[in-house]
Formats: sequence, structure tokens, C-alpha cells
Amino acid sequence: MVMKEIQMVDLQSQYEKIKNQVNAGIQEVIDSAAFIKGGKVIDFQKDLEKYLDVKHVIPVGNGTDALQIALMALGLKPGDEVITPTFTFIATAEVVALLGLTPVVVDVDYDTFNISIESVKKAITPRTKAIVPVHLFGQNADMEALLALAKEHNLYVIEDACQSIGSVYTFSDGRKVQSGCMGDIGCTSFFPSKNLGCFGDGGAIFTNNDELATKIRAIANHGMTVRYYHDVVGVNSRLDSIQAAVLQVKLQYLDDYIAARQKAADYYDKAFGNNEKLTIPARAEKSSHVFHQYTLKLNGVDRAALQKSLSEKGIPAMVYYPVPLHLQKAYQDSRYKAGDFPVAEKLSACVLSLPMHTELSDEQLEYITKSVLESVR
Repeated sequence: MVMKEIQMVDLQSQYEKIKNQVNAGIQEVIDSAAFIKGGKVIDFQKDLEKYLDVKHVIPVGNGTDALQIALMALGLKPGDEVITPTFTFIATAEVVALLGLTPVVVDVDYDTFNISIESVKKAITPRTKAIVPVHLFGQNADMEALLALAKEHNLYVIEDACQSIGSVYTFSDGRKVQSGCMGDIGCTSFFPSKNLGCFGDGGAIFTNNDELATKIRAIANHGMTVRYYHDVVGVNSRLDSIQAAVLQVKLQYLDDYIAARQKAADYYDKAFGNNEKLTIPARAEKSSHVFHQYTLKLNGVDRAALQKSLSEKGIPAMVYYPVPLHLQKAYQDSRYKAGDFPVAEKLSACVLSLPMHTELSDEQLEYITKSVLESVR
């Protein structure tokens, strides 16, 4: 029997296992013709609130919209500073810049890839109004320390949980809280390749603050609380009913999906853990890891050559992210130069992500790990 083609994310195989449920949900939407703000959106919203144990989930059009709307809800003014890590996807800085706010980037922790608390401390000024930690690759930043710092300086915290839904953070007092539900506002993406992904674009905002929830709902709906009465400047961002139908089914399996990813990560760890040329992903002490990505650090390995070797063997491997935010052309700033954030710059030069999804077989994992080890000899 020929081994199935290896993909970075195998959405087709995942779909085949839940095909009947997904198709039935989509057909229900079509039959109802309630394509926008239909019952499926409300049902999914309630299911996700229960899963996350959070008071309010506001579904929106995508993860970037979620971040932008969250910032808009805080009433920040042009020139206000928002701190975010420099080693991340561009969306966090993008929405800050689009709103006329000032993005302030900081370095990350080498082990976990997440925002460095010490770097945040150094970056706070009288103009700082918010911190946006990114729970990168599937585990939470050090939220207990970050929330304490934010409280000390009276700062908002918006969690970018676009890669970490389902990850759980344990506080020193034993409280366990879902990713995205610790700060003032949490944001996530339902892009198809996410751990909880739909069949198009989608996102959501989380909060336990009733006042913020009301404002977020209005902003996402053209600034309306009453139809055709616009109280604030808003945008048009909503999750459509077909995507909600898909997500409602997938949410039932999210814990199983997480377990499958963790099993694959354990396989990789066992294969690579003692190889001096490869550093496996660190597990944060207080956070579970849901492995949106499985990202190695390469030590003295030619990354491009390794990628080419793996590609020739039918194994995709990706670099997330090759250029830190402070070195991106669109975000060049006289405040920053190459060398200012050495950890992020080092990571950008040495990280490599291997296939990671819910459908990886032992046969595929064995082939991937053997191929990697052969290529780094």
C-alpha cells in the first residue's frame, strides 16, 4: 500500500471523517436561507462560550478583523502605543498601524517563541496603552506575569489566540483558564488551517467584560446597537452561517484534534530530542501546547538545503517567520534597526516547521523523522 501524500495540513482527510455532519449542517443553512446572522451562528457562539467558559463570544469575519475591532473598542487615540512581539505574523502590527496607533515591538523568549516579559517592561512609556501578546505556535505566553505588569501600569491586554485555541494556562493559585480568556479581550482566527478552522475566513472575539462586549458587537455591525442608529464608527465584519455550521461540528472534535497533534508532537520529540543539530519545541511550564505548528530550531544546519532535501522526498516544511516585524519594509522605523531584537532575529534565521495536523499517520511520521535525520547528518 502506497503511503498517502504528506501535507503541511491535511484538511481533506479531516473532512472525510466528519463529512456527513458537516454536509448536513451546511444543507440546513441552505434550506433555511439564513446565510447571515442565522441560527447556526448563534448556536456556534453559545457552544464556543461554553467550551471556553467565557461570558461573551462575538463571531467576526476573520482573525485580523478581530484584532482591529478589539483595539477600536478600547477607544485608543492616534499616537497611543501598543506593544506586540516582533516575531509573529504581520496582523498584530498591521491593525495597530491601520488605526493610527503606534506599534511598539519587543523581543521574544528563545525557548517558547512568546513575548518576553523583560522586553515588555523596558518598552513601557507614558504613552503605552495596551499589550498584545501572541500565543505563538499553540501555547500561551507567560500571562500571569504579563497581567501583573499590565495591572501595575494600567494597561489593556488583548490576547492574540489565533494559533492557540484550546490551550489552557494554569495560574499559580491553580486556576485553569482557556487561551484568549485571560486578558481584557481575546481574538482568534478560524482560517481553514487553524486548529479550529472553517471552510473560508472566520474569526471571533472573547471577553468577560459586559460593557466591552456590547461595544464590540456594535463596532462589528457598522456601529449599530439599534438598526439604522449608529452610535460609534464601526466596520462590517461577521461570520457567515455556513462557516458557523462547519465550526459547530468541528468544535465537538477540538479536544480530539488537540490530542492528535500532541501525539504527533510527542513522536517528533522522541525522534529529535537527542540530536544536537535540532532543538525541539519547549513546553511552557504553565501552559498546555496545542501545536498549531511543530517548529524546530536548527543548530548549524543549512535550512534552505534541508528544505530542498525534504521537498525532494515529498515532505513540505515551512519557515514561520523569516523576517521579524521590525525588519519588514512596510514597518521600517527609525526607532529600530537590525540587531535590536537579537532573539527574534536568531529565530527567524533558524526555525523550521514540519507537517503538523490531525491526520498524520505513524507511517508518515516515521518517514518524516527519518528523512530529517538523514538530511542533517
